[in-house]
Amino acid sequence: MTSLHRTFRKLQDPRIHRKKQHSLLDIVILSILAVLCGAESYDSIELFGKTNLAFLRQILELKNGIPSHDTINRVLSLLHPRAFERLFMEWANTLKGSQVMEHVIAIDGKTVRGSKDSFHHTSAVHLVHAWSVENNICLGQRKTEMKSNEITAIPELLDLLEIKGSIITIDAMGTQTAIAAKIIDLEADLYSGGKRQSKSFTGRGRSHL
Repeated sequence: MTSLHRTFRKLQDPRIHRKKQHSLLDIVILSILAVLCGAESYDSIELFGKTNLAFLRQILELKNGIPSHDTINRVLSLLHPRAFERLFMEWANTLKGSQVMEHVIAIDGKTVRGSKDSFHHTSAVHLVHAWSVENNICLGQRKTEMKSNEITAIPELLDLLEIKGSIITIDAMGTQTAIAAKIIDLEADLYSGGKRQSKSFTGRGRSHL
């Protein structure tokens, strides 16, 4: 059983039992592996599965082979997005190398290019994400309505991460007293604008150059 199995077996299956031809774990793990390898559509997830069938049979059941792209689309669309996000972040946090004494986690906001829909009068999608520098992986992200909402999204993101012993880097927008206090209370250190705030180093969360 892989770490993906141990984490995503907690995910509730929303399908009607009699219509299940593929394991939920098979579909979820196949999709995650495919996307990590560069898949950008349901068709490419199916193609990844068929191309790597011999390998996938070593870790997945695949009683009825690789699910079709329509099946993958339908099943993933039924999943509760917040539940899936929480479990994915839980899994991503297990990938942090245990031998690295101080992890650097960079928190930053990005606007998704091409996501603005002028026809439907919707603004561009803005995401706040946490990036593990040593392990080169996104540990989690939060969608915001606009860039200014990063201030409220960052604490929500921190609550979902295991940051104890890590160094958190953040830009000027995130230099809020409440955010700094949360990071320190979670036993992490904060770097912002060339300054470091650390409860473990000072006992009072004082800034150091």
